[in-house]
Amino acid sequence: VAHDNGKVKVSHELTNVPHIYAIGDVVYGQLELTPVAIHAGKLLARRLYGGESRTMDYSNVPTTVFTPLEYGSCGLTEEEADNQLGAENVEVYSTFYKPTEWTV
Repeated sequence: VAHDNGKVKVSHELTNVPHIYAIGDVVYGQLELTPVAIHAGKLLARRLYGGESRTMDYSNVPTTVFTPLEYGSCGLTEEEADNQLGAENVEVYSTFYKPTEWTV
């Protein structure tokens, strides 16, 4: 268990206690999104009972923030892309959107 927030540290949903697994919001350092937890749970069940080996890939999960100005993202941050791929191999596209409610 992480001391800073009480969440459970796992490796492919497996805790440090044999036969004890954790998914979803209790997992340290992972996304707190219900669809992600559902998918991780399905993959875990298939590994435990269906003979499959596929694990959850948390790297390119699209996310969004619901605030008065919504925004979303998918994949690496610009900094992560620069570090992994090299800045010369990264193209960044930005745009500005004026919300319709601002025009009224």
